[in-house]
Amino acid sequence: MDRITLFAEILLPLPIPGTFTYRVPFALNDIIKRGQRVSVQFGPRHVYAGLVADIHERPPQKGTPKYILSVLDKKPLVNDLQFQFWKWISGYYMSTLGEVMNVAMPSAFKLSSESKIVLSPGFTPDKETLNESEYRITEALLQRKGLTINEVTNIVGYQKVLPLLKTMIERRLIVMEEELKQQYKPKKTKMVRLAPDFFDEEKLQELMDQLGKRAHKQLELVMGFLSLCGFPLKKDFSVTKAELLAKTKVNDAALKTLMDKGVFLLDEKIISRFTEENNTSGNSFTLSASQQEAYTSLTEQMQKNLVVLLHGVTSSGKTELYIKLIEDTLQQGKQVLYLLPEIALTTQIIHRLRKHFGDEIGVYHSRYNQNERAEVWENIAGLQQAGIHKPYRIVLGPRSAMFLPYENLGLIIVDEEHDASYKQFDPAPRYNARDTAIYLATLHNAKVVLGSATPAIETYFNAKNGKYGLISLTERFGGVKMPEIKVVSIKEEKRRRLLKSHFTSVLLEHIKQALEKKQQVILFQNRRGFSLRIECEQCNWIPQCKNCDVTMTYHKKQELMKCHYCGYSRPVPEVCEKCGSPHLVMQGFGTEKVEEELSIILPDARIERMDLDTTRSKNAFQRIIYNFENRKTDILTGTQMVTKGLDFDNVQVVGILSADNMLSFPDFRASERSFQMMEQVSGRAGRKKYQGTVIIQTWQPGHSVIRDVVNHDFESMYARELTERKRFKYPPYYRLVMIKLKHKKPELLNEAAAVLARDLRAHFGNLIYGPEYPMVSRIKNLFIKQILFKIPRNKQQAEKKQQLKQRLNNFKMLSKYKSVRINVDVDPQ
Repeated sequence: MDRITLFAEILLPLPIPGTFTYRVPFALNDIIKRGQRVSVQFGPRHVYAGLVADIHERPPQKGTPKYILSVLDKKPLVNDLQFQFWKWISGYYMSTLGEVMNVAMPSAFKLSSESKIVLSPGFTPDKETLNESEYRITEALLQRKGLTINEVTNIVGYQKVLPLLKTMIERRLIVMEEELKQQYKPKKTKMVRLAPDFFDEEKLQELMDQLGKRAHKQLELVMGFLSLCGFPLKKDFSVTKAELLAKTKVNDAALKTLMDKGVFLLDEKIISRFTEENNTSGNSFTLSASQQEAYTSLTEQMQKNLVVLLHGVTSSGKTELYIKLIEDTLQQGKQVLYLLPEIALTTQIIHRLRKHFGDEIGVYHSRYNQNERAEVWENIAGLQQAGIHKPYRIVLGPRSAMFLPYENLGLIIVDEEHDASYKQFDPAPRYNARDTAIYLATLHNAKVVLGSATPAIETYFNAKNGKYGLISLTERFGGVKMPEIKVVSIKEEKRRRLLKSHFTSVLLEHIKQALEKKQQVILFQNRRGFSLRIECEQCNWIPQCKNCDVTMTYHKKQELMKCHYCGYSRPVPEVCEKCGSPHLVMQGFGTEKVEEELSIILPDARIERMDLDTTRSKNAFQRIIYNFENRKTDILTGTQMVTKGLDFDNVQVVGILSADNMLSFPDFRASERSFQMMEQVSGRAGRKKYQGTVIIQTWQPGHSVIRDVVNHDFESMYARELTERKRFKYPPYYRLVMIKLKHKKPELLNEAAAVLARDLRAHFGNLIYGPEYPMVSRIKNLFIKQILFKIPRNKQQAEKKQQLKQRLNNFKMLSKYKSVRINVDVDPQ
């Protein structure tokens, strides 16, 4: 019988258009499937794990294809719906499929010959359990910190090493180098079990008689263990050390003595980070009358519309409605995706949802290490070994959670849908998770609920024009009043000499009153660091980043000046580097300065800060939120992280320290963003029992946006913004595409930008704006110029983007400008 010669189109996680054709060895004909990973040689030296995108019998017209080296998966990792999803993202956001794959898949699945492996933190050498190749690799790693996959190939003497490394990763012998940098350690708990000798009743009775004479605490521990275990004794029973000590109210020393005597054995058990150890579900609650009405309307609207906007004021109880909708979806046997803009929000909401759904909820985000993310992926794909964890039916996470291999989605919830964090900035594809989720829902024939107290202008426009359903919740849960908002003029406070540091007398008075009543305070300042800049009083010199055209921010704790764009840091200058003057002053203030100066004014207050600097570690969000929820912190100061959907019972006062930073930002969305941010942070006040108070400090108390925030008047801001945007051709009336050109030589960049803009203007006319330098015109030693393309919202949108892609490809063919980098951002934020 003739064997069929098969070829496979392989997708690699590289920013190169298209797929690559490889020959399938006859031995793999019956094994290879679309969606599996295979190891392939790419170029003379590199080996990659690529994805099988297609299998066919058509030989390539040019050249002889290389053979696939091996198949890495027994079953496909990526399903057909995912391929369709990736293809749409690639087309709409003008990126390559390889770039989409690179963003979509956990790094643990993207082995390449440039990857480095290192020993797992818990590795102990054991020649008995290792085969010869594994032994050679681990021996080499004991001598050296890391090995590239090329080096592993040389050590074992053959090329097909990726399947071997995959097995070693699964057995926790090795990890990818980037995982170790996160210093990940498996979450473990100490388990106590009875030593085998004491399952004999006589020996157990003898032990208890001995302890009863002189060691009563030890006897209490044994009795406590036996009551938890029950009779007859179960040989595989163990209890957490914490639970045993808590039950018996005995200290650690007594347990240690019993372990030294050989009565108890202590084991370490790895537990899942995604579930609580005791997962109880089924907590019920009752909807308020307005919530019940909204729920009924929501279910009706979801019958008619793919997308429904739930526009509810802050603290109106949107989460309870989400829970009801999730219950309905699970009863239909379908999966639910719950998207949140920030990792901080997952920390709080996961506890609320687990009360209802137990361990059916999986969490997926970038703070988890690569192995954990790969574990969730395999669970969703149905590839996980039995017994590790039951299948996740609900997935909670930020934008990256959209890329998991769902088979049967029934509902996608996009909470705080207005948030700019849903937009991916770098690397490509620069997608918006809110818009992309809607396309994902169409693939699964699922429904989308967009939730927000301050919807994006585009979303509200679509809802008002009948494209989406619209449900409004206009009152807070439990009839609590919306917070009272007081606007304080910084200019007036300064004139009357009432300003203390950056705090007005009105704000300080309200903070003191709240603290006296044992209530809590949130202070919002959308700048991190201590001081925004250091300036010479004599010549106005300001330290600049050597790589970027920005001033450096002073961080007091590290005593460093830092660039927030490239990460460059330098010591604080003692004298002006231009004129030599020692008179350097600090201008502006960030969250670090707020924290320090407030602790001087209110020395007894317990103050904590939540910004990018304090939340870099894996569980920092959890710790800060836990402390504030449990009233171990009196005042929480932070950047926009504190504005986003967090729910605290005891917050009485919210202070916005400088509204003007947001209002004066040179961006067409500045008014919308300022309203959203101030309204959202205001919504943290007085959520449960009492009406809260919000203090807005500003130089412009009469500003129209501030007036709208005071009146909680979203409609007024929306109507004003629509008028402006229609006039100046901005969304929702036009689509935007931002083309950024980057190069280290400004002369070549200027020339290239002018040539490209001229070509685009000849083709698209007055829809092209620029080229212009952006606000920050150099980042990481690359100068930047940008061209803006405004596309009218009509049926020709896709055609115009296709034409733009063609013009850009033609430009890239010009040899003179091949070194100029081009980034395309569709629907920039």
